[in-house]
Order: sequence, then structure tokens, then C-alpha cells
Amino acid sequence: MATSQIPQALKSRIAELPDTPGVYLFKDRDGKVIYIGKAVNLRSRVRSYFGASSDTRIFHRFLVSRVADVDCIVTESEAEALILENNLIKKHRP
Repeated sequence: MATSQIPQALKSRIAELPDTPGVYLFKDRDGKVIYIGKAVNLRSRVRSYFGASSDTRIFHRFLVSRVADVDCIVTESEAEALILENNLIKKHRP
């Protein structure tokens, strides 16, 4: 998805993400969690999904095209983010 195709509300949400460790949750337009990931820098990691990318996997393009919102949970460390990501995946089963 080209940067120009990203809805303004989503662009704003991404710009507001902290540059700290944590977990991000991509949601579709119905609010259902469709992907969960962890990051050392939440803003940078989430932004990387929506910029020009050399990632040509079909899954990546499909995922990005369905994201309508993103939530994040800030953690104290990468290790804490890893544990939280694992627990959230078990809970939401994206």
C-alpha cells in the first residue's frame, strides 16, 4: 500500500505511537485483531509496514490492505514485549 493510500486517521495514529518497546495490534474495520507483533521501537516498526518496502510477500500486502486501526501496549523491555505478544496471540488468535 502506497503511503498516499493510507487513510489519514491511520497515518495520524501511527505518527502518535511511542518510540518505546511494546506490542502492536493491527485491527480490521470491524475492530477484530488481525495481527499482533512486538517491537523495540513501536512507531518505527509499525511505520515500516506502510512505507515503500522490498517485502514482496503476498501476505504482507494483504495484511496492510486490511489494517484500519492500530493499538499498542508499551512495555518496559523487549523481553516483556515478547511475553505479552505470546499471551495476546493466544487470547486473540489472529
